Order: sequence, then structure tokens, then C-alpha cells
Amino acid sequence: MHRFRLTLSHLYMIAFLLYLLLPLAVMSGAAFNDSKLPSIVPWRGFTWRWFGELWADERMLIAFRNTIFVAIAVALLAVIVGTAAAILINSISGKLRTVLYGMMISTILIPGVVIGISTMILWTKMGNALGTEFFLFNPGLHLSVLGQVSYIAAMVMLLVLARLQSFDAGLEEAALDLGASHAQVLRRILLPHLYPALGAGAAVAFFQSVENFNVTQFTRGGADTLTVYVFSKVRAGITPTINALAVLLILVTVVLAIFWMAARQNDQASDSTETMVAGASTPSPVAPRRLRRSRCWRYACSRIAWSTVKRCQSSTRSFLRRD
Repeated sequence: MHRFRLTLSHLYMIAFLLYLLLPLAVMSGAAFNDSKLPSIVPWRGFTWRWFGELWADERMLIAFRNTIFVAIAVALLAVIVGTAAAILINSISGKLRTVLYGMMISTILIPGVVIGISTMILWTKMGNALGTEFFLFNPGLHLSVLGQVSYIAAMVMLLVLARLQSFDAGLEEAALDLGASHAQVLRRILLPHLYPALGAGAAVAFFQSVENFNVTQFTRGGADTLTVYVFSKVRAGITPTINALAVLLILVTVVLAIFWMAARQNDQASDSTETMVAGASTPSPVAPRRLRRSRCWRYACSRIAWSTVKRCQSSTRSFLRRD
């Protein structure tokens, strides 16, 4: 029975991987087929032609540049807004916390078409009311950034809020008691603890912006992004250049994932080595000597606080013995 269930689980895993990867393989194969239609059947021979036409497409290059600029701006603003919202929600309680949390989460539930239309109407009406032709109040990529941040920041907030649940608030109190300012506590204690969530939030915001279409379509003005470019090519008649573009995006994603996993494994190996060295040199269960820079301040504060508590205990005991 156990062997049957193991075989069944393996078959399910194979079917699941085929379901995920087979469409990507077919789509990628069409980028190398010498046919004007994006298909691998019939196979007319191997060619690099579509990659050359993709590189020669000036409109696509402009759309790609605009997409990267918008995604970087969205990632920066979403991380700042989402992190600030998470810290605020985590620091309050009661009905106010529920209201703020619901307001932030509600933007995720709103359709992208509604966000795009409302963003465009809001800023254009404000420009008309003020009687100004300032570019901020006209449709363009800047409105695409603002519209996307309005709901992507909520995703970043959820990631940071989940990370804050494992944060020890006693470290903040110890640092403040030892003379650290609130800015130092934020920069040297809280933010280093949030670095994994901030990195994940920035990656989520970046790729959510790259694939966004609904908000961008209504706020872009006359500018193009990759999603708008692909949509226009589909309407005019799709060619394998879209498949070539998809292949390049897949390769970039795979390379970035490989680098990230390699860096993560190196960090884990370094941490384990430092822990072994520290354990061999000192019998007490303290942090290793060679800590990473993001942990040094927390380690110093905790050690000073611990030594202060021990001194207070010893002085209290000696005072009681005198009495």
C-alpha cells in the first residue's frame, strides 16, 4: 500500500510539472521555428530570425525600457509605503488597527480596471480644478506608477507584517534604554530584521508591475509598456517575435533565481560555519564572534542589556545579604 501511494505521488508530481512546463516548452520552441505563425507544427527548421527582428523592433525596446523604469519606481514606492503601513499597524491595537488593515487590504480586492480608471479620473480632475497643465495631472507612466503602487503596496505590507510577528520588541526597549535614538533603532535593529521581507516584497512588486496591464492601459497616456505592446501585436497579428521575447524573459528569471539560491546557500553555509567556530571556542551559548553587519547592533544591545541585568541582580543580592 505504501509503495502504491508513493508511485501515485510521483505520477502526480510528473503530471503537475508537465502541466506547468509543457506550455512554456511549446511556446519557447515556436521562437526557433522558421515559420511566420507562432507554432511548432509544422516544423520548418531552426532559426534565430525572430530574435533578430525582436532586437530591430524599436517600439519593443522603448516599451521594455518603460516597463523596467515603471517596475523599479513601483518597487521602491511600494516597499516604502508597505513597510511604513506594516510598522504602523503592528504598533497599534484595537479598532483602529482593524480599520487601517481593512483599508490597506481592500485595494487588493478592487479590480485593476477600476483602479486604472479611478486613478486617471482623480488626477485629471485635480488638474482641471487647479487650472494647471502640469505633467503630474496628465496621463502618463507616472500615473501608472501611482495606480500600481495603490494596491501593490498592500502585498508588500502583508509580507512585512508577517515578518514583524517574529520580531522581539524587547530589543527596541533595550536599545532605547541604552541611549539609542529612534532612528538608530529603526536603522540598526528593526530594518535588519525586515531585510528578507523587504527583499521579497521588492521582488513581488517588481514582477507584479512588469505583468500589469489593466492599470497601465488606462493611465499610460501615449507611452507603451511590454504588456500593452504585446496586446497591440496580438490585435494586429501575432508573430514569433513575441515568443522570442517570452524566451528572453524566462531566461532572465531563471538566471536571477539561480543567483538568489546560490547566494542564499552561501549565507547559510557561512552562518553554520560561524556557529560551529563560536561553539568550539566558547562554551556559552552566545552569538558567534563574526556576525554579519546587520546583526552587530542587536547583538551588542542584547549583550549590554544582559550584563546590566546581571550586575543589578548581583548588587541586589549583596544588598540583601548586608541587611
